[in-house]
Amino acid sequence: MPAHASRRGVLAGAVAAFLALAVPAFATDEIDFGPAQAGRVRATKVDAAAKLIPTDYKFVTPGKFTVAAIPNRLPFSVLATDNKTPIGSEPDIAQLVADVLGLDLVLVPIAWADWPLGLASGKFDAVIHNVTVTEERKEKFDFSTYRKDLLGFYVSQTSKIESISNPEDITGLKIIVGAGTNQEQILLRWIEANKAKALAPTELQYYDDEVVLDLAVQSGRADAYFGPNAVSAFKATRQNNLKLVGTFSGGWPVTAEIAVATRKGSGLADAVTAALNAQIANGNYARLLARWNLTAEAIQASQTNPPGLPRK
Repeated sequence: MPAHASRRGVLAGAVAAFLALAVPAFATDEIDFGPAQAGRVRATKVDAAAKLIPTDYKFVTPGKFTVAAIPNRLPFSVLATDNKTPIGSEPDIAQLVADVLGLDLVLVPIAWADWPLGLASGKFDAVIHNVTVTEERKEKFDFSTYRKDLLGFYVSQTSKIESISNPEDITGLKIIVGAGTNQEQILLRWIEANKAKALAPTELQYYDDEVVLDLAVQSGRADAYFGPNAVSAFKATRQNNLKLVGTFSGGWPVTAEIAVATRKGSGLADAVTAALNAQIANGNYARLLARWNLTAEAIQASQTNPPGLPRK
């Protein structure tokens, strides 16, 4: 065999090994990527909730509930096989609310950065995509909560780390986190607190590529990843190489919740809150969360405009 052919063989083997480690096979046969979403949890109209819609409220399209979705990653939302229909946990929540209010659902795929202006200008009736309630956002929008905002520490299944439950537990570790995120701010505060106690330093790592991020955790280049629990929990159920070792509120030490956002003062929030509570009561809400492995983020009751994360 020529030397260059041998080198190609070695390189191909290395690439294959990298991909096998970096991109563990998802159980895609268990995920319905079709636009019809036959397994989606559905509901019937609840008059008590529908009657809370203000008589003077004007929907973007009469008789339809137009909701902004941000298809970027599961379990929140991605595009279906038709490359135009958003599917995931957030479209499922939107469908449930629409059903209860007796409306047809219209999902509008947008980029994350576009939702505040789009909602304020009336391009859609609501935004449903992992939006955390904050005091600053409450000045411009109304909210109906539907899920806890949890952050999770995830490590390799072979890691000796069993628990991260307080700031001292991150001493000496190399942790991957997203730049400019709530979780980064939490870690930076912990690092400063540990430094004041003369504890070992913590190294933060940043990756834009999720495949490289996963590889870093599996290879030991990083000890843990700290990010939105929903994403990693969903991934962990379909890969056998991650384990959860700790969860914290997205606003630690303040409790944070995820909510449906509607236009400020439109009056629609009370109807949405009632719709969500009706589905919490009848079990549909629990079934929906279980479909996307989000049971740990369930709330006991939806609230309209609860206390949000304080201004920074």
